[in-house]
This record gives sequence, structure tokens and C-alpha cells, in this order.
Amino acid sequence: MVGAVLGVTLIGGVAVAQWPGGGPRAAVEPGNTVASPMEEQSPRPVDPTPAKASGDPGRQTGPSGSDGSDGQKETPVPPSGPGTFTAARASGKTVGTGGPLRRYQVQVEDGAGVSAAQAAVDVQAILSDGRSWAAHGKGRFQLVADGADVTIKIATPRTTDKLCAPVGDTGGELNCEVAGGVVVNLKRWVKGSPQYDGPPAEYRHLIINHEIGHLIGYHQHMGCPGPGRAAPVMMQQIKGLDGCKSNAWPYTAQGTFVTGPPAP
Repeated sequence: MVGAVLGVTLIGGVAVAQWPGGGPRAAVEPGNTVASPMEEQSPRPVDPTPAKASGDPGRQTGPSGSDGSDGQKETPVPPSGPGTFTAARASGKTVGTGGPLRRYQVQVEDGAGVSAAQAAVDVQAILSDGRSWAAHGKGRFQLVADGADVTIKIATPRTTDKLCAPVGDTGGELNCEVAGGVVVNLKRWVKGSPQYDGPPAEYRHLIINHEIGHLIGYHQHMGCPGPGRAAPVMMQQIKGLDGCKSNAWPYTAQGTFVTGPPAP
């Protein structure tokens, strides 16, 4: 279901790959090849505003609409695109105080209907949240316009399938972890997941946190720790919750790591 940005794991399936520096990863992109990014006009700083933390990671802000669109008019998702990407010309302050620094860039496929600049703000806000990895010494992350170590790409379902093909079948539905970054399925970014008890915008938190988790060393997926408990962020929640409550954050607002048994 749904990280340097991040590497990404098939949020629906698993394949083994190698990240620069060693360590098995979940999915590998075909050489991280993307057409020369079309860049927005000029770099601009991002002042990340962390999302408001809730006391219980299993308690979400509210159910999504029946169409999976948070009760709002559904945003259309183009099934395919040209395979070229626009890079967000944005930069931000380093988030986190411990661990290696990973500079990341956010790119959006042209014609996807999503602003690369806004997507960069969204990702930066997720990584700045007190319930995310950086706040707990698991790494430092910085949004950059150029010179990225990792790239987060938001792509249409068909383009996602092509980029993820070497590591597995994403079936127009899933995300994947790739060499040098992550590929996020536009459908999941816009519509969320039917399994996630929260608005689509909140499901984005799970996508990013799950994939960053793989990047920093949580290679093994986790299972539900028990009925009614919060699902670990490293659980493939898009495949079902097994009685757990959906949760998009690795830590609670009180700083407790949300864990579970190794997934089979």
C-alpha cells in the first residue's frame, strides 16, 4: 500500500533489489531512467508545516467518501501519460537531527493534473511531522531542486507499471521502490486506498512513510499486532488490515514505535 527520498517497496508485492550502499530493497526501477525533467521556472524555498498530530495513530480524521475521494467531487486520474516528468523547483531545510542526510527531489508526470510544487510541499510536510522517521533519529531529509540522492516520482498507472515492471507487476494499482527512489502511482496519490479508513490525502502519508521505512532499513513487512490495534506503517495495508486500524505513521504522537510481527 503503502523511504531518500526514499526507495519504494511494492506496496502490494515484494521484489528484492539493491540500494546504493548495500542492503536489500523491495523493488527496483529500470535504471531510474526518466526523460529529461521539465523544470518549473525557478527554485523556491519551502517552509514545511508539519501535519497536526493526533493522539492515536489508529484514529483518523474521518472516513473517506463512498467514491474514495474524501467526500469531495472525485478527481479524475488519467490512466497514462507521456512518460516525461516535471521536477519541483523547490528546496527546504534539513529535517531530522540524526542519521545520514538524504537529499530528495519530487517529480510529477506531465499531464497528471498534480502540481509538482504542491506535491513537494506535501512530501516535506510528511517528513517534518513529529510522528515520522526524522523526528526519531532515523535519518535526515532535505528537499532539493537539484543534486538529489533520491527521486520521488508520481506517475500515471500505466507509466508506473512500465517503471516498476523489472521488479514486479503493479497492475495499474500499486507503488514500487526503485533504484535511486520511489514511484508513486497517481491513482493511489489521488484516491487513496479502499482499505484505508481515512481521506486520500492522509493515505499519502502512509505511502511516503512506508517507502522511507524500507530506505532506512526496515526491509521486512510487518503484520497486524492484534485486532483493534494500529497497523504498523510497514504493513502492506492496501492488502487488508486483518483486524487492525489503518495508520499512516511509524510513531504515535507520544513517540511510541508502532510495530507488529514479521509478515509471512
